[in-house]
Amino acid sequence: GDLAQAGALLAPLVPPADDSPTLEIQAYQAILERRPEPIIARLKELVAKPDPALGYINGELRFYLGWIQQVTGDHAAAEASWRQARTELEPFVKDQPENTQLLGDLAFTYANLGDKAAAMAVADRAMAAGTPEKDALYGHFPLEIVARVAAVAGDSDRAIPALQKLLSVSYSGAIGGGTPLTPALLRLDSMFDPIRNDPRFEKLASGAERMK
Repeated sequence: GDLAQAGALLAPLVPPADDSPTLEIQAYQAILERRPEPIIARLKELVAKPDPALGYINGELRFYLGWIQQVTGDHAAAEASWRQARTELEPFVKDQPENTQLLGDLAFTYANLGDKAAAMAVADRAMAAGTPEKDALYGHFPLEIVARVAAVAGDSDRAIPALQKLLSVSYSGAIGGGTPLTPALLRLDSMFDPIRNDPRFEKLASGAERMK
């Protein structure tokens, strides 16, 4: 993808907190560019005064803040943000047990806090809640949750098959306002750094797998 062009289109936008898809796209763009400064101040402003009407979205925005802080190298701040995100997300699961977006946010948060078992348990729960048979567009969404959680945990053997499947279908993605994974995103997305040197991942990121 053309990051410069995408960044130029997104830069002028100042979405409110209730426009979470646009905020997530801006945050993901900053993460891909590894230049988070433009969005980090905005996210800090929003999570400093969370709107109760937004429900779990407050925790979702805080997860993105933690991810961006990690990209900047501020690991202590990232962990603090993720711990707070966990606190904000967990209460909503009881009432929204099949909300795959919420489950994804929580799984990613657990994974980045180093709790692989909890992260994978939530990812598996999302897999049970949403399937391609139930929804052709969003049914592969939970598989991306599994792929990302496994990647963060360094579990190539579970991440690679999931990524192979995702690259072969059209679907709405789990990150960045529904952006589906592509080889270009695999090359840029920091969540896949723990498995980046696996030859199987390198093949997927090169696009060679799609050319078969």
